[in-house]
Amino acid sequence: MTSNDAVLVHGNVFTSDPNQPWAEAVLTSGDTLQFVGTLAEARALADGCPEVDAGDGLVLPGFVDAHAHLLSTGASLLRAQLRTAASVADVTGLLEKWLAANPDAPRVLGIGWLFSVVPDGLLPTRQMLDAVISDRPVYLDAMDLHSVWANSAALAELGITDDTPDPIGGRIVRDDDGVATGLLLENAGYFIAWPVMNVADDAERDTQLSTALDAYRAAGTTAAVDMALDADSLEALLRSQERGDFTFTVVGHWLVNRTGDAASELAQIAHAAERAATHHDGPIRIAGIKLIVDGTIDGCTAGMLAPYVNGQPGELIWDLTALTPVVVAADEAGLQIALHAIGDLAVRTAIDALEVAANRRAARGETRNPRHRIEHLEYVDEADVARLAPLGITASMQPVHCDPAIMANWVAMLGHERAHRGFAWPEYLAHGTTLAFGTDTPTAPYESLPNMYIAATRKSPSDASIAPHRPDFALPLADSIGHATRDAAWASHMENQRGMLRAGLAADLVILDSNPLAQDAESLLSAQVVRTIVGGKTVFTALP
Repeated sequence: MTSNDAVLVHGNVFTSDPNQPWAEAVLTSGDTLQFVGTLAEARALADGCPEVDAGDGLVLPGFVDAHAHLLSTGASLLRAQLRTAASVADVTGLLEKWLAANPDAPRVLGIGWLFSVVPDGLLPTRQMLDAVISDRPVYLDAMDLHSVWANSAALAELGITDDTPDPIGGRIVRDDDGVATGLLLENAGYFIAWPVMNVADDAERDTQLSTALDAYRAAGTTAAVDMALDADSLEALLRSQERGDFTFTVVGHWLVNRTGDAASELAQIAHAAERAATHHDGPIRIAGIKLIVDGTIDGCTAGMLAPYVNGQPGELIWDLTALTPVVVAADEAGLQIALHAIGDLAVRTAIDALEVAANRRAARGETRNPRHRIEHLEYVDEADVARLAPLGITASMQPVHCDPAIMANWVAMLGHERAHRGFAWPEYLAHGTTLAFGTDTPTAPYESLPNMYIAATRKSPSDASIAPHRPDFALPLADSIGHATRDAAWASHMENQRGMLRAGLAADLVILDSNPLAQDAESLLSAQVVRTIVGGKTVFTALP
């Protein structure tokens, strides 16, 4: 028998289940999938429950965003969107437009600028912003959220002077005369600017969360891994759950900051373990910790074995000496570890630390696989690619980060020889590494379908005239969807809960108005999500 709120969905059903990739129908019962198979069998079990006909569209498991920042996504959607800016003039024009729509805003807030808006490899300065907005602070997060571009009023608000010391793992960029330019890199942005520019009360955070979740549901995403969870974000999630409007699943990784003091860093691990013990199941779960080992290639702050083309050496926020005891402590506390590592030196450092933890587990006779993960892995030495699978490390990567429309500066800083091996997904798969796809929203768009388009083509969804970056690294579309559903769930120990359309798993699914798997990847650019179902309940519909 089915439950009273059962739904039968039929059409072209792609399950992401290797044992049964295709079906004609799925039958939900409460919040669970009761049956996946033929339409005739589903109807025999359905007991006359409502039916949803997907027609010529496609039914998929709900997407699981393997790397996201939920409240930041909601906040970013309320800020000036700078991703399309190709020049400083474009940036300032978009800021003026935002300010005209928000005239009473005490600060001008924006997100998404690229280093390439300033030509010839030069860096953005406060004077560029002062020229158009000088009467209030301006704070602009870079696309990758690793740099903050500020005007003079913002530096004054932050109390930054030419003599302000750099925080550990960060830099206040200064000109040749030692004058602060308005660019704050890594921890200079996180520790100095963010506490001021991102200040919000509970009501604002609730709005940010609801904005993000509404956007996700409309995009067909039904679960996400929040990769920088903190107390304020957790409380917003719990408030939503208490109100009864939290139809979603979040797996959180508690952000552990580099302080330079070993005792305080280990204390953060103990705190994360306490949080994980309290929130260990249900729709809001804390799985482990997040460590930011390096910066970004665009900002020349990712840790590299060889300098960038411009001579910058790159850097590590966590060197191996500092990282290893924190990784070991987290592993021994039963926490899942996620390490942001983009450059080859940072990835090697992350693997080395995880290898120490693995050897200690083996010495104790432990056989568990905690499924530790490395996030991003944009440029990795070939020798280190082969080390991931034997250590059980998941490669958590974001196709949207290799959109060729945003890669000009990335390629220029690395040089073409190294850039040629960027985002080398097939190499990981060839060595048996699990590949989990996400978006890293709001550093990139949160929508699942453009993310899949890039995965399957290496082309830009916004500009077909731009040559794809290493099209031979593209993956079959069905495989890409699997990495963004089944494997993304597996990476967070959710394979027995979601990520596939299989009887007994969560009734989380999405219906598209067309079937890209029967056409070509280009059809993803026009495909639309028409219904999203979470826990057996429709949470979004584009239908009248």
